[in-house]
Amino acid sequence: MNSKLISFINVLRTHDVRISPAETLDAMEVMSIIGYRSRGDLRTGLSQALAKTAEEKATFVQCFDRFFEYELPDAANKEDTADADNDAAEAAQGETDPGQESAEQDGAAGKPALDLAGEMAADSELAAHLDTPLMEMLLNDDRNELSLAIAQAADQVGLAQIQMFTQKGQYTRKILDAMGEEQIRHAVIELERQGSPALNELQTYRDRLRELVRDHVEREYLIQAEGKNKQFMDDILAKTKLNNIEHHYLHRVHDLVRKMAKRLAARHSRRRQIYKRGQLNMAKTIRRGIANDGVMFDVYWKSVKKDRPKILAVCDVSGSVAAYAKFLLMFLYSLYDILPGVRSFAFSSHLGEVSDLFAQHPLEKAIELVNWKYGGATDYGGSLLDFAALAMNDIDSNTTVIILGDARNNNGDAKLEVMQSIYQRAKKVIWLNPESRKMWGTGDSEMNRYMSAVHYAAECSSLQHLERIVDELLRSNR
Repeated sequence: MNSKLISFINVLRTHDVRISPAETLDAMEVMSIIGYRSRGDLRTGLSQALAKTAEEKATFVQCFDRFFEYELPDAANKEDTADADNDAAEAAQGETDPGQESAEQDGAAGKPALDLAGEMAADSELAAHLDTPLMEMLLNDDRNELSLAIAQAADQVGLAQIQMFTQKGQYTRKILDAMGEEQIRHAVIELERQGSPALNELQTYRDRLRELVRDHVEREYLIQAEGKNKQFMDDILAKTKLNNIEHHYLHRVHDLVRKMAKRLAARHSRRRQIYKRGQLNMAKTIRRGIANDGVMFDVYWKSVKKDRPKILAVCDVSGSVAAYAKFLLMFLYSLYDILPGVRSFAFSSHLGEVSDLFAQHPLEKAIELVNWKYGGATDYGGSLLDFAALAMNDIDSNTTVIILGDARNNNGDAKLEVMQSIYQRAKKVIWLNPESRKMWGTGDSEMNRYMSAVHYAAECSSLQHLERIVDELLRSNR
């Protein structure tokens, strides 16, 4: 039961349901108490142990129904099946042409049909090939035992690790080999060599087994691979340069940004809650306890209140750099609970504050308005002067300034002195450049000069880079 439960938990994790080791142990305890007796009770119990939000509960129910749907199919009633087969045979005989029926009877009388059991009785070598539990299950049409045998063989070959559709044939063959299908193949070859009339019957059993295994692999692939493929695609998008992502992938990238921001928010907000209370103020504690004969009902702590950090994001929205600015702003505003003091500025030929656009419009709409209002040719020197006029007096030792741009100034005045003033006032100045480091300082790039007035400069061209840099920013401001 535990191995099956672990496999189910892995499926949930690929669908972005967060499950800790402690919650896994709780689920094992639920499984040991409820077992498989009641599917509804098991679903309710595991849901209470594993799903924490309404969204996770909906995902849990969907995954549970698909994962446990085919675990133990009901065996068909053989008597009903036999009766149905007899009725079908009688109906078919009733529709048979009398002349054809007479010819078949003559043929049957001249050459009696040999079934597979008769061949096995007559041929000891064939009986040795087919005297196996697998063949017995096929002959007896024992569907429950077949399903269990297929499931056990699938666990043995690691079917839960399937990721790509091209692996389905590979795992089908592995499961068949684990079940002993090779002996049936040898028996088919032997009957074919002998020209035995029982060949078609044995081939029918073999083909039915292969179909059952293929169906099991197909179902497992749909369960296991869906979440893994999504994770695989997210990983590719996170590492791809943002200006290379095609338009029809943008909705997935937006979802990925929200997921990354949610992960960072959970990580850093949790650490805020475990903030150190400070040093025990023993004098105040004892003094306030005098009224209670020295019994300390209230404990007082000395603590230093930390102001929340201020973030000023200055983004170049000209040309291809606009794509990078878009996702940086999306990242920062998705972390509003942790970074409520974010102010954003956009520039190309001139600079302006765009914080109000994010307060008045949804995130995607605000970013579109920013690109429309401030897009154009780049002038870093003039934009830095605009920034100084708007925000220089607000920069102090608790302020982090993030500048995102390629520092290509069209051979204009870089206004390095303005950057140096920002550097002297701010707690930290971070410059994120979407170009490769090899390109810094080439052509009209002023990056090498600006680096003398920043605390940290990094190449930032993908969502993975953005997540890592924002994570470091949050950690340093904690």
